Amino acid sequence: MLKKHNKKLEIVENESKYLNDFIRLNEEWIISYFQLEDIDRKLAENPQKVIDDGGYIYSLVLNNEVVGVCALFNEGNNVYELARMAVSPKHQGKGYGEKLINVCLSKAKEIKASKVYLVSNTKLETAIALYTKHGFESVTKEQHPVYSRANITMVHNAS
Repeated sequence: MLKKHNKKLEIVENESKYLNDFIRLNEEWIISYFQLEDIDRKLAENPQKVIDDGGYIYSLVLNNEVVGVCALFNEGNNVYELARMAVSPKHQGKGYGEKLINVCLSKAKEIKASKVYLVSNTKLETAIALYTKHGFESVTKEQHPVYSRANITMVHNAS
């Protein structure tokens, strides 16, 4: 007879002990689709800077294991970038991306962000569908000036 384990799922904000997991999960997905860029290496050297600059890093923790992450980068002037959303491959398809985007958009509303945008790649169809479902609309479909892997910029229409 199989025992049912009670799974403890929580999303924590700006918890320094999870910053290595934030970098690990992001590098894992980037490497599986693209390649690491200088901007990724710079972030990995000091992920705490996101928080120090007034941003937010969310860690989705399941039974003490970080299985998903997402961030709101403070771009100044009350503008935030929804960035670095990643869910561990073995935990995808369970609605965790949904939970992460919801917590980020709730925080943006709470802090009265004037604009929330993101950059992505159109080949990430599942991610683009999730963003669209949550009110993001495409504003540009062209090569991004910073990320070589990005070819779409989307803005949250409730912003």
